[in-house]
Amino acid sequence: MKACESCSGRAEIGKYHKQVPVWRRAIGLVFVYLPIVTLPFVFLSAYMVYFHLHLIGGRNIKPFSAFLPAKDSHRYNLKSQITMDGSFKASLSQSKLYWILNCTWYCPVSVAVFEWHAYMVKIVENWWCPFTHEKKEGYSNAKIDQSFWHIYPEDRVKLNKEDLENPIWNEEAEAAKKAATGSSV
Repeated sequence: MKACESCSGRAEIGKYHKQVPVWRRAIGLVFVYLPIVTLPFVFLSAYMVYFHLHLIGGRNIKPFSAFLPAKDSHRYNLKSQITMDGSFKASLSQSKLYWILNCTWYCPVSVAVFEWHAYMVKIVENWWCPFTHEKKEGYSNAKIDQSFWHIYPEDRVKLNKEDLENPIWNEEAEAAKKAATGSSV
């Protein structure tokens, strides 16, 4: 049985957290911060994909800032930040600065850079490989006007009808579908 065959779709952490020994939780905390050293490489990789898309003619590509939450959308600031009682005297969970740095910088920036990178990689795949597979509908947040295969009439005719008319990488097909159904979706 695969690990996720029994998954309900919601990861379970809170049910078991208190049962985990403190030493294991401490090691786990180290592993959440060690990836900070990889963030520069993830940013570099994301910007390489961003520049690739621009160099091949890409325009209207969402910038990194589109994936960051607005600063004023954070519930707490340093003055109002809540903290937790630590399980030991030097526990970081008792520090307002710790939570502010985590919740307004590290977590949102980390999520944003990975989401931005994933968005652009989906654009790259939609551009170069407009061929349907079981996960391709998940790429619909990275729609493009037309794929590499669509811009050359001699190659366009080679595409399977579903690939030719897929609205994820064919803006004309999406517009035609909307016109036919009278939909604004």
